[in-house]
Amino acid sequence: MLSLRDKQLYAKFRKSEFWLQEVQFLGHIVSGDGIRVDLSKISAIVEWKSLRNVSEIRNFLGLAGYYRRFVKGFLMIATPMTSCYRKTSKRCQQSFEKLKAFLTEAPALVQPELGKEFVIYSDASMNGLGCVLMQEGKVVPYASRQLKPHEKNYPTHDLELAAIIFTLKIWRHYLYGEKCRIFTDQKSLKYLMNQKDLNLRQRRWLELLKDYELVIDYHPGKKNMYALRAMSTSLMLSDDGSILAELKARPLFLQQICEAQRNDSGMQAKRA
Repeated sequence: MLSLRDKQLYAKFRKSEFWLQEVQFLGHIVSGDGIRVDLSKISAIVEWKSLRNVSEIRNFLGLAGYYRRFVKGFLMIATPMTSCYRKTSKRCQQSFEKLKAFLTEAPALVQPELGKEFVIYSDASMNGLGCVLMQEGKVVPYASRQLKPHEKNYPTHDLELAAIIFTLKIWRHYLYGEKCRIFTDQKSLKYLMNQKDLNLRQRRWLELLKDYELVIDYHPGKKNMYALRAMSTSLMLSDDGSILAELKARPLFLQQICEAQRNDSGMQAKRA
């Protein structure tokens, strides 16, 4: 109530509920343990018997895609279904059943806390891009997507960098202004800031990286397990925690604002 009063907001008492252990909100259950899927809302998915035509495949993927942040490896599970748009098949049906099972067993995701460091595991393959956003060892969301036709022609360096850019764009509302550490299995990314001969695409991405306060750490592919799971199925991070190389970037935009405020006579007068 004090928060509402401070923000000059109003609420009707008869429409309000207090001291609840959990709340249903837009198909989710929000509690002190985190956010999980509301099983009553996915009953239509669970009760879906089979996919008989392309229209039903699209309808199912549209409905299941709403909860894709809860599903580890959503991309790899759903890919056989997206490739069956012309006709259904046994492989498509297996993907359908597997995706239903994953949705009913989806884990609870934690709500991010501002001020604490974010950890990201990203990876890329010829199948797609995958990443996991974590905080204090707990998953916030998963994300993955298929490669666009032109991206299949990218060299490995650019493909791995594309996975990082994909991560920063979709989670900008979490990461902007916050410290984050990104793990990738592409060692050449440690030279990105020092490279002189960058193509236009790399230069454009470099400008985006400068907006964030981040550290890119290198881990061999077999150690970068969380990101691989975002595209496929279950991994563990190596216990040694070895870091072979790292790239640091800090946002220049916030620094420029601070410098402008320090040099602004009007601001100095108000502070005095």
